[in-house]
Amino acid sequence: MSEPTPYDHDRAAYSREGLARLVLADNATEVADGASGLVGTRNDADTGFGGRVSQARQLVDLAERTLESAVIYEVERGSSWAQIAAYLEISAEEAEQRYTPAVQAWNKAFEEPYRLDGTGRKRIPQLPTAAYDPNWACTQLDRWAYLRHVGIDDGQAVSAGLVMAEAVDEQVPSTRTQGVRSY
Repeated sequence: MSEPTPYDHDRAAYSREGLARLVLADNATEVADGASGLVGTRNDADTGFGGRVSQARQLVDLAERTLESAVIYEVERGSSWAQIAAYLEISAEEAEQRYTPAVQAWNKAFEEPYRLDGTGRKRIPQLPTAAYDPNWACTQLDRWAYLRHVGIDDGQAVSAGLVMAEAVDEQVPSTRTQGVRSY
């Protein structure tokens, strides 16, 4: 689709590596939040038999999605399949075969950031939300990290380290981070 999306300008300020890192951070928060649901015991009696297994299975699914986003991030930052495979404890060929479909889907989403729904009126983003609307993601992820003391008293624990697009590297941090400490 050649029609611009509402977030094209914002997205253009970020490198693909930076966008992939945002997606990884977003997925990691879902894993952390999902894991926290398994910590408390007060409501165990209200959980049906097998319910905690269901929660743990969902956590594994979230972790697998996070691993996939980590591989995409590593590809974007220039890691070789051999380097990625070393940490997966598999061969480079197996790593490439397993994760190439995800990398291809990521690449295709940049060519077509959205598709229209069946009515032809509503845009369905093809990029993960954190990459499609990175300014929103930075605000949410910085707040998440700040509230959980990731990078003690750092209101920009996520957004400050992102690799930005070269052409607008100096402009975006000031507009993106206004009001970050207003939690």
